[in-house]
Amino acid sequence: MNIKSLIVLFLLPMVGFTSLEAQKLQRGKASYYSKKATGARTSSGERLHHDSLTCAHRTYPFGTMLKVTNLQNGKTVTVRVTDRGPFGRGRIIDLSWGAAKMLGMLSQGVVTVIVEKADETIIPFKPEDIITLPEFDYGTNEDNKDGLHPAWREMKRVVKEEKDQKTQPTTEKRKQTATTRQTQENKQPQEKNTDIKKSPKQK
Repeated sequence: MNIKSLIVLFLLPMVGFTSLEAQKLQRGKASYYSKKATGARTSSGERLHHDSLTCAHRTYPFGTMLKVTNLQNGKTVTVRVTDRGPFGRGRIIDLSWGAAKMLGMLSQGVVTVIVEKADETIIPFKPEDIITLPEFDYGTNEDNKDGLHPAWREMKRVVKEEKDQKTQPTTEKRKQTATTRQTQENKQPQEKNTDIKKSPKQK
């Protein structure tokens, strides 16, 4: 292996890294598709729709998500690469009509933008403010603070005791009434027996 081949092997990775770094951030002109282009087949095979957030780029693979920033007003939009182009001089990206509308460039037609690779994970409707959740104070029995014996069980026991106390006199009255009836029934046969015994003497 000669010196030239060693130099080439050494420079190739550096060139590759340089091209990747150059793709991370691009500045140039952006244009957009007309609404009349809706339904046309793109280089990726997908059909173009004016409301879809798609774009055409010369180097990024199909499906890559790109963040495009309009330098005139600071508006941004995230688009997906579905086509190749633009091939006009000085232009770096072609946007769909919907993406151009979000960037506020419909009246200008061509604007200066910055194109960079978007984050792989995009959180839609990410809240800007930190939401603090309220703290809940769960009531527990003071005697059993471990939470194993909730207060509602103690209340249930007290209600049951009060109910038993109210029903206890009624139960005792029923028992007394039953005892009285049984005593009276026992006395009646004895009286009949005494009458039967007295009848022969009287004869």
